[in-house]
Amino acid sequence: MSIAVAGTVALDSVKTPYGEAKEILGGSATYFSLAARHFTKVGLIAVVGKDFPARHKKLFTIHGISTEGLITEERGKTFRWTGEYRDNWNEAYTLRTDLNVLSDFNPETPPEYRHFPFLFLANIDPDIQQKVLSQMNHTKAVFCDSMNFWIHNKRESLQKVIEKVHGIFLNESEARDLTEDANLFQCALKIQKMGPKVVCIKKGDHGAILLNGPSVFICPIYPWTQVKDPTGAGDSFAGGFLGYLSQCGKMTDRNLRIATAYGAVMASFTVEDFGPKRLLNLSQREIHERFVKLRQVARF
Repeated sequence: MSIAVAGTVALDSVKTPYGEAKEILGGSATYFSLAARHFTKVGLIAVVGKDFPARHKKLFTIHGISTEGLITEERGKTFRWTGEYRDNWNEAYTLRTDLNVLSDFNPETPPEYRHFPFLFLANIDPDIQQKVLSQMNHTKAVFCDSMNFWIHNKRESLQKVIEKVHGIFLNESEARDLTEDANLFQCALKIQKMGPKVVCIKKGDHGAILLNGPSVFICPIYPWTQVKDPTGAGDSFAGGFLGYLSQCGKMTDRNLRIATAYGAVMASFTVEDFGPKRLLNLSQREIHERFVKLRQVARF
């Protein structure tokens, strides 16, 4: 099966205790696509400016990601994010955000994508998420992501998206901000009442909590990873999760638990280098080996 993803394609500048990288390929849709494409066909819905390097666009194509929905706006510049990680790997300090062409993005989903059975609404303006969702036909499963900025500044619009999706990914602070509750399990239960049956709360280096109806699953991280840059880990997690789920086609409880583990595996590769480098040349064997090791960690 196939997945359409609507989100950002960006140029990031990132600094961590392990070094610094400038103007590298980034964005929520980028990390998601490069993780999910190891499992299924992916169609990209995003916008870039005239300054977006041709090699990056070619990179998507080389790795089997459809760029039919990737718009190049000739009159503007690509979305840019500058951030820094200090002592806490789970917290990024945003130093600068330049929306550029993203501020006027008006998505037009390609006809081919509109019949894809899976849709991921990555972290982007909820008004854009709603427009993409309205353009889809016969979608079997829709998942979304968001961030504190939209929770605080476009809560009403975001809630309209949340009530229409089957599942949602949020990190700890986002879940607490959305529900105004401190207990993560209570947060997840409150979010389920908003609409989505499946709620996944990402806890950074403490793993993830998955609620599927009344079923609860707690997944650890892959513990042998050396973190250099956590940027994109959450989007890669979603890519592994939905990539696997799209591959098997059914949202059973067992499949959702396995999908969570594959999400953790793909995130573990992403954080090992700056940008999405590690996602580019992975083999199926490498992915499977980490999945097997993670499964052994989670058993008792």
